[in-house]
Amino acid sequence: MFATFTALYDSCVLYPAPLRDLLMRLAMTDLFRARWSRDIHEEWIRSVLRDRPDLTRERLERTRDLMDAHVRDCVVSGYESLIPGLQLPDEDDRHVLAAAVKAGASVIVTYNVADYPEAALSRFGIEAQHPDVFLTHLLDLAPGAVVAAARDQRAALRNPPLSVEDFLDALARQQLAETVKRLGEFAALL
Repeated sequence: MFATFTALYDSCVLYPAPLRDLLMRLAMTDLFRARWSRDIHEEWIRSVLRDRPDLTRERLERTRDLMDAHVRDCVVSGYESLIPGLQLPDEDDRHVLAAAVKAGASVIVTYNVADYPEAALSRFGIEAQHPDVFLTHLLDLAPGAVVAAARDQRAALRNPPLSVEDFLDALARQQLAETVKRLGEFAALL
């Protein structure tokens, strides 16, 4: 059964890679519907290229294409006409809210919660959530699925492989303190 709860991923949670990897693995569990747009893809790809000149656009576009291929109905389109009517502190963020509205999202998962004030989102029934809050809620909802996704993520890391402690440290560097604390309770399963 496909979940009815929808979360829109902002570009800032799709880069850095460790958080993107965990969010993608969770998107494939069908606990919720994960959505994003071509504009959101372009934002995270530009940020990676700015910070990592050793990576190529082609490699990142391959990652984008794999994301789109592995998560059902993930790419939101047709939201552009909504953008002019939206009010946010930074006009450049309006496309994210427009995509969330079009997708019927309940949550925008973003590090930049302050960029999406409750007053601007509440009329659409949308809430901005920090990824640590979002992941903690998923742990409350389905701890087995979240632990399995984290375990699979750690198992896939081969260059270099990471111990459970190093893996949790890598997630902690993504500002996921509560998630790491909660996952630490399942360390033997990771």
